[in-house]
Amino acid sequence: MTESSTTEDEAKPAGGARRKRHGKMAQIYLGTGGFEFIETRKYWYIIGAAVMLACIVTIVFRGFTPGIEFVGGTQMQMPAAGAAGEIDPDEAGDVVSEAIDAEPSSTQLVGSGDAASVQIRMDTLTVAETDRVKSALFEEFQPLGVDGSPSEAAISDSAISASWGGEITQKAVIALVVFLVLVSVFIALYFEKWMAVAALAALVVDLTVTAGVYSMIGFEVTPATVIGLLTILGYSLYDTVVVFDKVKENTRGLLNLSRQTYGEAANLANNQTLMRSINTSLTSLLPVLGLLLIGAGLLGAGTLKDLALVQAIGITVGTASSIYIAVPVLVDLKMRDQEYRDQAARVHSRRGLARRGAGTASKEDEAPDTGDDEVLSSEVRKEKAYAAAASVPARTPKRSKSGASPSAKPAGKSSGTPTGKSSGKSSGRPSGKRGR
Repeated sequence: MTESSTTEDEAKPAGGARRKRHGKMAQIYLGTGGFEFIETRKYWYIIGAAVMLACIVTIVFRGFTPGIEFVGGTQMQMPAAGAAGEIDPDEAGDVVSEAIDAEPSSTQLVGSGDAASVQIRMDTLTVAETDRVKSALFEEFQPLGVDGSPSEAAISDSAISASWGGEITQKAVIALVVFLVLVSVFIALYFEKWMAVAALAALVVDLTVTAGVYSMIGFEVTPATVIGLLTILGYSLYDTVVVFDKVKENTRGLLNLSRQTYGEAANLANNQTLMRSINTSLTSLLPVLGLLLIGAGLLGAGTLKDLALVQAIGITVGTASSIYIAVPVLVDLKMRDQEYRDQAARVHSRRGLARRGAGTASKEDEAPDTGDDEVLSSEVRKEKAYAAAASVPARTPKRSKSGASPSAKPAGKSSGTPTGKSSGKSSGRPSGKRGR
């Protein structure tokens, strides 16, 4: 087979029909084997291990930035408009520092337009310290109340206990453990145990990378972050199950065939669901970006920002882990079984025989099927027919006691065809005489 023959616009598959070849991008959209995920899995393992190591180191040495809900404290909020104009959050933080001789944990501007407000978070204050801070803020900025006139009542305060954050953390951990156990049982029963192990490996990657990104950038961890984290676990699992379902379909009855190995069938399944995973991720990111840009950017809802951030990170990481981690890990686990190693040896042996017999391997024998359901079904039927024919022993004629074949004619006996001679009796034809 020459190189030019493999680059023709049209190729003639088995059966005599001519089928048009598609370009690389068209193969990706059609799911006919555009990328080699399994053969290059070692590179993805190295990249994934490096990213996870960086995230773990960051988590250990830098830690997280817990929100006030987890560490407790006092939060004050006042309108961003004062008698002298807009209030600068940094200047408000300086006023608080002078009032209590302590730096606030954070000062930020939330909301936009008439709904904009300055939010100040600090350690837990006593009643006297709270009154002193409110008085200092009012004297300095004269925040406007609902009626448009300066009012100290426009400055609100709230105290949050650290025990409330501890309860949230405890319940989140319990929910995570229950979720992982139920997921493992479901996948093990619906698919198989190795798929459950591979799915959990992908989930561990998702959790580690998402937490590491929060630690690196310094995003504040709030209860909304915990809720978003549990949400992305469900999304990542959904994407992984979709790919595994296609792997299960492609590998049904594979041990009785010699056309492709388990790794090749899994790689084909990954390609067949690749565009579905990408499109699902993009359509899922659109509403998340809407929450992030509109809800947090324009409306200033801090809770929406925390929820959208973790979901945006988790969706991206979850899609990548289901493609580059879950399926390759599944293949490595499956190839630990001797029966799948034996089947792979038969596949390579068949291709070697075809290569030696034809001088060079034909495309049909050298590479696995590329997603054509009709061709794949035809090959399955052929393999089953060959296996059935090989299992039926050849029929041999039975011999009589004398050793002669039952088809042999005994000597001295008529073969059953008329000879034209009578043996003394009528041959059955009328003689022209009537009996009396």
